[in-house]
Amino acid sequence: MQAELIVDARNAVGECPVWVPDENALYWVDIPAGGLQRWRAESGQVDTWTAPQMLACITRSSAGGWLAGMESGFFHLRPHDDGSLDSELLAHVDHARTDMRLNDGRCDRQGRFWAGSMVLNMGANAADGMLYRYSAGQRGPLDAQLHGLMVPNGLGFSPDGKTMYLSDSHPLVQQIWAFDYDIDSGTPSNRRVFVDMNHFNGRPDGAAIDADGCYWICANDAGLIHRFTPDGRLDRSLTVPVKKPSMCAFGGSRLDTLFVTSIRPGDDHDQQSLAGGVFALDPGVKGLPEPQFKE
Repeated sequence: MQAELIVDARNAVGECPVWVPDENALYWVDIPAGGLQRWRAESGQVDTWTAPQMLACITRSSAGGWLAGMESGFFHLRPHDDGSLDSELLAHVDHARTDMRLNDGRCDRQGRFWAGSMVLNMGANAADGMLYRYSAGQRGPLDAQLHGLMVPNGLGFSPDGKTMYLSDSHPLVQQIWAFDYDIDSGTPSNRRVFVDMNHFNGRPDGAAIDADGCYWICANDAGLIHRFTPDGRLDRSLTVPVKKPSMCAFGGSRLDTLFVTSIRPGDDHDQQSLAGGVFALDPGVKGLPEPQFKE
């Protein structure tokens, strides 16, 4: 199956697709626009809400609405049918610099929300990014769980929840790491290189885990999505008709469709380009339900 364009979204930075089974819909964000977007599979209708800050990552909340990583911290978002969006700051993050925001994020299998931070200007080559964990009831500023990151991405958790994956997309890094993950305390340890993406096409961006425990990573700049087995072996690569796929997620009624968001660079003047669109592919395997944030 070739990649099918399902939404010609033209997002500047489309990210964090999340499939919502009870709505038969895909949600995702456009980071710089602060856009929360929804595509309904049955009708093809697209709805958009606008957050008060850049919106980097989302996860469904068990209490309704969404948990979101934005510029200044973790928020609860509640979209309404009239197009309005309620937002509430839950926990503040003290960034190392003023020119930072949260980036890639998702829940672990126990319902804790993780997100990394980055300097807005990747050209600064600044390793001031950190990784944060948020649990219900916490108040900020939150303590960082990992330091020294440039562009943290690719968060994922194995089916049993005992392995955490994390990538760094920066051209000077391009690594994917695996960690032992204590599911009781939510603590990663024993960091090791899972995949050195300098040996493969593309920079590691957003990721998803399938039902076999394999790790799917968007290869930014290469127009590919790679599947790596739990032992770090490249199993297959799927193509998309854009250079910058950004994150993938399993969805559909049987969780056997891979949805992919993408980036539309500011210097892309090709009006026929599909960059910034949302795509659907047949990966040949099934995914796992995305964990919700546990209130």
